[in-house]
Amino acid sequence: MNYLYLLLAIVAEVVATSTLKATDGFSRPLPTLIVAAGYSVAFFLLSIVVKSMSVGIVYAIWSGAGIVLVTAVGAVWLKQVPDRPAIIGIALIMAGVIVVNLFSKSVTH
Repeated sequence: MNYLYLLLAIVAEVVATSTLKATDGFSRPLPTLIVAAGYSVAFFLLSIVVKSMSVGIVYAIWSGAGIVLVTAVGAVWLKQVPDRPAIIGIALIMAGVIVVNLFSKSVTH
């Protein structure tokens, strides 16, 4: 169940972060509401997950996956295509998340 909550927290954070630009400095009510709700849901779900998983591991997975997904959303919907060094860096982040999940004894499976 922890991984489901973590996945939902990642999705909520990606939605919120991807909507930030549309808030126009928090001057537009609907996008601002989406951002506030997304981050609220994300942090609520994270608070559940860290009860039984290491906060450092949870944060590494959450932030790493969030970075990768927000970059993908930015490339597809906002036409903010990353350059080669950014892609390499993001690939390293993905590798780190995979290593943590597959090999760390700190992760509960």
